[in-house]
Amino acid sequence: MKGAKKTVKKSAVKAEVAGQATVRHVRMSPRKARLVVDTIRGKQIEPALQSLRFSPKKGAAFALKALESAIANAKEKGADVDALWVVACFVDMGRTLKRFIPAAHGRAVPNYKRSAHVTIQLGVKA
Repeated sequence: MKGAKKTVKKSAVKAEVAGQATVRHVRMSPRKARLVVDTIRGKQIEPALQSLRFSPKKGAAFALKALESAIANAKEKGADVDALWVVACFVDMGRTLKRFIPAAHGRAVPNYKRSAHVTIQLGVKA
C-alpha cells in the first residue's frame, strides 16, 4: 500500500524483560498519559522514579504506580534492581464511556470519556 504506516510490535523488545506491570482502566485520555510515559522510556530505574515523583501531571501518578509494581515483580523474579532499565513503556486505549451533554436548541452532543492501560516493562540493557 502506498503511504501505509509501518508498525512495530510492542513485544519486539531487544532486552530480556525482568519485570512488567500494567495499570488498567486509568480514567484519563491515552494521549495525555503518553506524554508522561514518553519521558521515562529508556531511563534507569532511579531517574525514572524521580522524574515521575516530581511531575505535576495527573498521568505521573498512574505511571509511578505501574513502575513501582514492575520493580516489585522484577524483585520477585530475582533480578538485580540496580541494573534495571525501562526497556519498554506504552499506553493503550481502554474502554470509552459515551455520554451526552445538552447543547443549544434542544440538541445533545456526545462526550467521550476515555480510559487507558499503562504498561511498563523493565529489563537489563545489553
